[in-house]
Amino acid sequence: MKSKILSFLLSMGILTSKAQQTVQTSTTMADGMRSNGKIYVVVAVLLTILLGLIAYVIRIDKKVSRLEKDSKQE
Repeated sequence: MKSKILSFLLSMGILTSKAQQTVQTSTTMADGMRSNGKIYVVVAVLLTILLGLIAYVIRIDKKVSRLEKDSKQE
C-alpha cells in the first residue's frame, strides 16, 4: 500500500511540474487574486481538501485490510 501511495504522489508531482511548464501565460483572474493575496486562500483550501481525501482513503484501506485479515482467519 505504501508503494502505491508513494507512486501516486510521485506521479502527481511529475504531472504538476509538467503542467506548470506548459502554462507560461498568466490570466487576469490569477493576477488579480495574486495581487490581493486571495490565491493563498484558494491554495490552502484545495490543499486541505486533498489531504483530507488522502487521509480518508488511507483510513478506509486500513479498515478493509483489517476486515480481509479477519475474514481469512475465520
